Amino acid sequence: MEQITNYIKPELLAVSVVLYIIGAALKQAQTVPDKYIPLIIAGIGIALCAAWVLATSPVRTVPEIAMAVFTAVVQGVLVAGLSTYVNQIIKQAGKKE
Repeated sequence: MEQITNYIKPELLAVSVVLYIIGAALKQAQTVPDKYIPLIIAGIGIALCAAWVLATSPVRTVPEIAMAVFTAVVQGVLVAGLSTYVNQIIKQAGKKE
C-alpha cells in the first residue's frame, strides 16, 4: 500500500475515502452491476481530481492544460485504485479459511 500512496498527492488521499464510501453505497443499493462499480469509481475519481487540479494549477497555455489533464487522469486512477485496494483488503481480512 505504501507504494501506491507514494504516487498519490497527499491532498488527494481523502478522495480515496470518498470513493470507498461511494463504492460501498453503490454495492449496497444494488442498482449497478458489481462489474461496473470500479469504472464508475474511476470516473468519479478523475472528475474529483480534475476539480482539484483546476482549482490549484494555472491552466492558461497548452502545456499547462496537457499537464492538468494528465495529472487529473493519473491521480484519479490512482485514488480509485487505492479505494478498490482497501476494499479488497477488508474483504479478504474478513474471510475465514
